[in-house]
Amino acid sequence: MYALKGILPGVLALMLLLTLPVFADGTAEPGPPKALVQKAEQGDVEAQYKLGSMYARGRSVSQDDKNAVKWFRKAAEQGFAGAQNNLGVMYANGYGVPQDDKEAVKWYRKAAEQGFAAAQFDLGVMYARGRGVSQDDKKAVKWYRKAGEQGHARAQNNLGLMYAKGRGIPQDYKEAVHLYRNAAEHGVAGAQNNLGVMYAKGRGIPQDYKEAYVWFNVAAAQGHQDAAESRDAVAQRLDAATLSEAQEQARIYFEKYASE
Repeated sequence: MYALKGILPGVLALMLLLTLPVFADGTAEPGPPKALVQKAEQGDVEAQYKLGSMYARGRSVSQDDKNAVKWFRKAAEQGFAGAQNNLGVMYANGYGVPQDDKEAVKWYRKAAEQGFAAAQFDLGVMYARGRGVSQDDKKAVKWYRKAGEQGHARAQNNLGLMYAKGRGIPQDYKEAVHLYRNAAEHGVAGAQNNLGVMYAKGRGIPQDYKEAYVWFNVAAAQGHQDAAESRDAVAQRLDAATLSEAQEQARIYFEKYASE
């Protein structure tokens, strides 16, 4: 009934710079600033990264994954960690290049070893799923932990899942709850659902259906379908007064902890 969830299949840590907008009128924005292009062509790594991001997003240019890859690669080859991570994302998803998990892992690793949290998370996902590398829960835990220690909320959620399931690390429900709570309070709907599961089942924390309802409701309000189903199931265990209190608490939590 209550299901723990990590990152959905095939969903990696796409940085905000890789969010692809849809323009209502379908028209391209004006071309990139000439000064920026000139700097990028002269080898300025930040200009190359920014230009790649513009093409990936379709901002001020027609959206063009191949050009995004071109400029991310130039910056990545100069050791720019953000570009290395984004190039890994392009390979992992087949954006502008043939899909290639091994190449994705290569670039994630370069960025991860520089301490880039998003890449550490992505590399953890690849190890957890056995994409581009041999499946290895211990290495997944290693990279989730590194990212989580930098405050990467989705990595904290996934590390919590590893603790909850005893994958790559001894099972520890209390630590799982701690990690889920950190991620939940940073707006990760999956972590909010997972925290609800722990309250509902009394794992690592005293069983509390009211608190479970609160977290399921917050996650559901962010579109988490499993949480919506679990919320409705838990609601049947609450009397009318307690349910009303839980709904009000969920409203407060949503305003405080919804993803921005």
